Amino acid sequence: MRIVFLLLLCLSGLCKAIAQDLAIVDAKVYPSPEAQAVNHATILIRGGKITAVGEHVVIPHGVATLPCTGCVVLAGFWNTHVHFTEAKWIDAAHQPAEKLAQQLREMLTLSGFTTVVDTASIPDNTVALRRRIESGEVLGPRIYTAGAGLFPPHALPYYVKDMPPEVLAQLPQPDTPAEAAAAVQKNIAAGADIVKLFTGSIVAPGHIVPMPLDIATAAAKAGHEHGQLVFAHPSNLAGTRVAMESGVDVLAHSPEDLEGIDDALLLQMITRHMSMIPTLKLFSHDSNIAQIRSVVLKFHQFGGQLLFGTDTGFLTDYSVTEEYRQLALAGLTFRDVLAMLTTAPAERFHVSKEKGRVEIGMAGDLTVLSSDPATDSLAFTQVRYAIRGGKVIASKP
Repeated sequence: MRIVFLLLLCLSGLCKAIAQDLAIVDAKVYPSPEAQAVNHATILIRGGKITAVGEHVVIPHGVATLPCTGCVVLAGFWNTHVHFTEAKWIDAAHQPAEKLAQQLREMLTLSGFTTVVDTASIPDNTVALRRRIESGEVLGPRIYTAGAGLFPPHALPYYVKDMPPEVLAQLPQPDTPAEAAAAVQKNIAAGADIVKLFTGSIVAPGHIVPMPLDIATAAAKAGHEHGQLVFAHPSNLAGTRVAMESGVDVLAHSPEDLEGIDDALLLQMITRHMSMIPTLKLFSHDSNIAQIRSVVLKFHQFGGQLLFGTDTGFLTDYSVTEEYRQLALAGLTFRDVLAMLTTAPAERFHVSKEKGRVEIGMAGDLTVLSSDPATDSLAFTQVRYAIRGGKVIASKP
């Protein structure tokens, strides 16, 4: 039935343009992380917006229907930590559209992501990719990008040093606050939406160089003056303190070196309205993963905002199963994880009036699962459809 439905969409021309209208029929719907499920519901999307949700929705003539008995429908998932740094994204402006769409399906949309945040890449490639998605030429998620991340002076991480010299030359390592502000301005001019700082750069295993506070502060100030969120890769206590004191909004990872990361520090971060992306899969083979999970849970229990992110793109194994498994091991409930995927990032990015919930007036961005994550946390991985603005952008057979 799903294959027939998608074929009909293609024959109608909707595979080449942004779909406007769609009805998802007979599904179980969680309108928000706090709400109880609505059974046997129909979701009607008109003009890319949700116009009705409920058991007795009248479907107007001519609206395509997606029969969804056994489906579980949630607001479209966000992945707030990805990277478009692999070689396959080079020259995204000229690659075949279907090749790019297939790469996006494999990396992101088949995992249910309808919005992603690229936390450092070469801006020419990522902005070109985003432009082709937004034109309707390529099926893909909404992309926010940091452009080129900013590093401490003469302190590139050891894991990027094998990149081609022409790529390394594009990675800013500002020596002064003025250079930091200029690097942020250059990213903004190239199309960046957020700022990414490596406040703790791992220059060799076990050797972390913090970004000077005045440089981080100048970069954060330049981003904030343009209404941009500022993300930071902290690594350890020093990097976390620089992030906190410079005005960073989001830690792109939990710190991995936990020496000195205590309850008082977590409470200070929360007082400053900082959010955290755990990226637990990244640390899942570390000897202190249990302690990292504990820090993430405490941050949450103290009232800190967690966002879902996987470092996909840096991690070239695109499976998200381990991230969900680690979040469950940390003690987070399915409603906690659903908030990380939906309402929390929408709030953090100031789009909660249009994204993050399955409600009338919201964007028709939906993630459709084959089973209920309320009974099994790994059900989050069982994605049947990713729908953006009423258009199916990925489907599992």
